Amino acid sequence: MVQEIGRERAEAILGSAIRKAAIAEGARYRAAAAEVAEDDPVAAFAELFELWTRGGALEIELLGQGPERFDFDVTRCRYAEMYREMGLGGIGHLLSCGRDGAFVEGYDPEMKLERDQTIMSGASCCTFRYRRAPAGG
Repeated sequence: MVQEIGRERAEAILGSAIRKAAIAEGARYRAAAAEVAEDDPVAAFAELFELWTRGGALEIELLGQGPERFDFDVTRCRYAEMYREMGLGGIGHLLSCGRDGAFVEGYDPEMKLERDQTIMSGASCCTFRYRRAPAGG
């Protein structure tokens, strides 16, 4: 695809498709956990996040969690390691990192991800700071 339409356009198409799929996947997970998620959306999301850490895929350091926030750093990312080993390090941010904010958007439009750095981009850790507006505010 890169040879046909160029790297920038190919990455834009891939990124857009992955974003749409991640939003839809987030919405499906929210629907499956609707009752629990309504009571405490951030806690329900934190439980769901454990799926991605299974088998050591991500090693995290939990920094804090409450009704309006879920903060942690990823200190080891086997997804980044895998993409680099496959020679796909240049698009790993599209394949994995870019999904995170889009997934939470589909899961709960009131939640937002703030992330300043990723292992995929060469940082020592990935900073995940999820925020949710207070209920009724």
